[in-house]
This record gives sequence, C-alpha cells and structure tokens, in this order.
Amino acid sequence: MTKGNDGARRAKKLVLRPLALVPLVAMAVAAGLAPGVAQSQGDTIKIGVPVPLSGSSANAGQDIVNGAKLAAAKINAAGGVLGKQIELVPEDDACDAQTAVQAAQKLVDAGVVAVAGGYCSSAALPELTAFHRAGIPYVLDASTNPQLTEMGWDNVFRTIGRDDEQGPFAAGFMKNFLHAKKVAVIDDNTTYSKGLAQNTVSALKSQGVDVVYANSITPGQMDYSPTLTRVNSLSPDVIYYTGYFAEGGLMVKEARQLGYKATFMGGDANNDPTLFKTAGPAAEGMIITTAPLAQFLSTAHGYVDDYTKTYGQGPGPYSVYEYDAVGVTAKAIADAKSTNPAAIVAALHKITDYKGVTGSIGFNPKGDRSRAVYVTVIVKNDEFVPYQSLSASGKWVAMK
Repeated sequence: MTKGNDGARRAKKLVLRPLALVPLVAMAVAAGLAPGVAQSQGDTIKIGVPVPLSGSSANAGQDIVNGAKLAAAKINAAGGVLGKQIELVPEDDACDAQTAVQAAQKLVDAGVVAVAGGYCSSAALPELTAFHRAGIPYVLDASTNPQLTEMGWDNVFRTIGRDDEQGPFAAGFMKNFLHAKKVAVIDDNTTYSKGLAQNTVSALKSQGVDVVYANSITPGQMDYSPTLTRVNSLSPDVIYYTGYFAEGGLMVKEARQLGYKATFMGGDANNDPTLFKTAGPAAEGMIITTAPLAQFLSTAHGYVDDYTKTYGQGPGPYSVYEYDAVGVTAKAIADAKSTNPAAIVAALHKITDYKGVTGSIGFNPKGDRSRAVYVTVIVKNDEFVPYQSLSASGKWVAMK
C-alpha cells in the first residue's frame, strides 16, 4: 500500500494528530456545507472515490476505482437506487495530506452524497475531517489506522480491519503456529508501520516470546544490510517487517543473501505483486499477514472473474473491499429512501448483515467492521498462496 514522495509514498496508514490538521482543513471548512445539507439534485446519485491516481501508488488507486466501477455497474444494471443511477466521482489525493484536503473539497463541491474509498490514512484523515464538517459519510476500504474511527465521529465506516487487530493476530501466528521463541520486528518509522510494530511487540511479549530486536529503518535506502546483519546475529526465529513492499522486497532479498534461513514475514503493506520483482527468488516462502485477498474468498469468485474479464488482469488487494464499500453505501441510500447525507449516515449505522462479496458486513458503534478478518498468505512461485487462518475456536487451519 507506496507513495509518490518519501513522506507520502509510505504513508498508506500514516495518521496525523487532529490538532495538526487544522491548517490543512481550513479551506475545506471555509467552503464546506453544513452537516447533512448536501443533496443529489440531478439525475444521478454521486458517490466520491478519493484515492491516489498519481505517484507511485497510482496503480493501487486505479485498482480501487476499478472495483468501484464494477459495483456501480452492477447496481445501475439492476435499476440503480431510488430510481437514479450511481455516478462515481474519482478524485486524486496522491496519498498526500495537503492534496487530500483539496480532493475532499472538490468532492464536496461536486455534490457527492457519500464517499467510498481511501488508501493512505495520511490522506484519509484530512479527507475525513472535511467530510465530517459537511456531514458526508465516508466508507473506507483500505485505510486501516485505528485513529480514523477513534475520533468519535459518526460519519466514518470501514469495510476492512484495523492495525491493532492485525498485530495480535500476527503475534499469535508466530507464537502458536510457527512456535517462535525469538522474534525481530522492524518498522519503517511511519505512524502506520510503527503502530503495527508496537501492537505486535506488545502481543508477543504478553505471550512470552522474546523480542530480540524492535527498531526502525529509514525508507528509500538501497541497502539495509547493516541492520539485517545485526538482526541476523541475534538468531531470531522470525523477522517481521511492518513497512511497505518496496523496502520489504529488498530486505528479504538482502536477508537471504546474508544467510538468514528462518521465516521472514511482512505486514499487509507487503501484499503487492511488486514485492516479487524486488525480491526475486528470495521472496519464496515469505509469509504475509493480510485481510483476505479476493482470490481466496469463495464469495468473490464471480468478482474476480468480472474484474479479470473487464480489466485484463486480476484484482489487487483492496478493490474488492471498495466494491463492498460502494455496495453497502448504495444499500444505505436505499434504506434511507433519501440522498440526504445525514439520513445515509443513520442508515449505515443500522446495517448489521450486508451480504458483501467479502462476507457479512455490519458496523460497530465506532464504524469499524464488526467481523473483520485477517489471514496469512505465503509466496510460492511469484504468487500469494493462501496459507493459514484462525478458526472460530482459536485453531490454526490450512486455507484452501
């Protein structure tokens, strides 16, 4: 989940403190609508899709837009909502906070009644602030930093899990499936990566696992061998890297070159096929913790087929969560029998069992998905292959 410049490129889940956002949202507030005022006045119902469409994350952003288009096409083919067609309004936020403010304001000015999207949390937070001021619901498909739904605002929802769920999941996998005694955790010093690392380290320690190394690298470097030499000398059973795939691919490659033989793992920012290009054969056997990919979901086979047929390639990791974000938003508009954003927000809060492609979707009082899931995948022959999941009874089971 990379950004166009060093700050934004690695900030898919980077979150700024709310007070620091005041200068960023000032112009959005100045031109914003009062809560609940925005209405769809034309022949269509406009749903905004803010994502990176420029910079090094443009492919991820386009993948999300593609998922939104498939959802809108299906809804419109079935007659639309409230007698109107869904009109998507994509907007480039470049995974950059300042650009995101401008993108959010453009969407407000365009008359969107709801927003479904988000990739980098560094962009999603200022967007959320602007949409909150305008009373517009924001359904996130990929921005996973906990703070987004810890603001106490009622207009934010999420079709994917949170990083403070992924950390304990990863720790449990290392402890109870890999039977690791010693673990090294490396982050890239961004808020997302450090947050995932800290949650993982805390969970590992609580389970009696020796965390022999927990420190940061500087993203964008061409050589991490000094860090990896130090880590390798500590003989960890597992190295878990919580940053992004650009550095993740290089690190696993260099770790293998230095003779590290044990398990190398990555967080969900490593679930991009570009990892294989960077790491080469060294990626083989790398394990990733992630939300379930579309190709692993029995309920998503049709989606994968439609996506592949339409776009000539398989879906990326988050387009299916965007597909459901658009779908659940349309469901809320239909339930509300209104395009008034306040009514849509209220309807979203009442949804408990939307039958999404990624499974049943309902939201807890904070707006988080109430039944979020994480799994592990393993790299085999330059593909992400389903590996292990945690059953309802707490047992690790092989995925098919």
